[in-house]
Amino acid sequence: MSVMRVPAFRNLWYAQTFSLLGTQVTLLALPLAALLLLDASAAQVSLLAAAEYVPILLFGLPAGAWVERLPKRTVLLVSDAARAVALGVVPVAYALDLLTLPLLFAVAFAVGLGTLFFDVAQMSYLPALLDDEQLADGNAKLEGSRSFAQLAGPSGGGALVQVVSAPVAILVDALSYVASFAVLLFVKGRDTTTPPAERQSLGREIGEGVRFVVRHPLLRPLAIADAAANFAFAAVLALQVVYAADELHLGATAIGVVLAVGNAGGLLGALVSGPLSGRVPSGPLLIGSIVVFTAGAAVLPLAGGAVGFALGLFVVYLGVVVYNVVSVTLRQLATPERLMGRMNATLRFIEWGTLPLGAAIGGLLVAPLGIRAVLWLAAAVCAASVLAPLFSPVRALRSNTTEELQGAL
Repeated sequence: MSVMRVPAFRNLWYAQTFSLLGTQVTLLALPLAALLLLDASAAQVSLLAAAEYVPILLFGLPAGAWVERLPKRTVLLVSDAARAVALGVVPVAYALDLLTLPLLFAVAFAVGLGTLFFDVAQMSYLPALLDDEQLADGNAKLEGSRSFAQLAGPSGGGALVQVVSAPVAILVDALSYVASFAVLLFVKGRDTTTPPAERQSLGREIGEGVRFVVRHPLLRPLAIADAAANFAFAAVLALQVVYAADELHLGATAIGVVLAVGNAGGLLGALVSGPLSGRVPSGPLLIGSIVVFTAGAAVLPLAGGAVGFALGLFVVYLGVVVYNVVSVTLRQLATPERLMGRMNATLRFIEWGTLPLGAAIGGLLVAPLGIRAVLWLAAAVCAASVLAPLFSPVRALRSNTTEELQGAL
């Protein structure tokens, strides 16, 4: 049965799509508000973007334990409500002439905190809504909505800012979280929590979750691969606009088209990953997806113009989305329900924790090495990310079954 015929999943998918659209609009509208309304400097805008990642460093690990103690749907609802309220403050403050940069930093922090808890809860809730054999298709649908949001969100946010001003665009963004909240009210499914009698201190529960990931023969290599690949992608994402403008001499319109083509590769990856998961053994499929996005990363520094750059990004996003679908499905099936939140939070902490590091190091290396050399280094790190799963039990995985994956312990 198609996962879209499962009412609980269908409503979760609608809510996730609204939420992701809001997140992508925020990524553009909030910095533009700082630039256009408060005359912020480039450094201040960069710090504003970084403020959304600070909650991951502060609360990334305990988030999993907290999510396990609470009903998942409640966490999703509170996360949406918090982000809607935080963003709603911006147009109100602007109307009252109270908008300041410190206020925008606080809003960015609140949005990042809400996104952290929403993502951990959503990934932990999904296995309770779908059967094991439906998880790959469900994750593919969710990745598809993420790719669609990455494709439509920034362009829609830019158009909103241009047509109706940054504060109104942020208000529309807040309403997307209200829409997500409303749809989540109709999600009905099994929603477990850790019984009070089984709870330990927060520190012990966090430690148990980290040890589970680090010692697991399947999750450990996936975590290493994620950390390496995200480190490389962060450098590429930080430099892609500069590379397109300064090295390839592309105009703003051409850059927008190139980035859209890249995100279209993610949409294709979401479309094919579900069927591929049912036909190709999961281990080889995961390793093959790493080879695909590494090949795309190697095309980027070879690009001589818009076509080559767009092709490289298209292949990168194609491989990344297939990898994400397979990897997330393996994690969910390999993890006992009582550890699901802590597993997701630990891996999210590892994955997102390397993003600011990769972006910073990539930027610092441009001056001494040149931007193409940095992109080659990023491609090399992508290639290295295959080693951990290649030389682990991941390579031999044949099917997505709870028995096979949890039997790897």
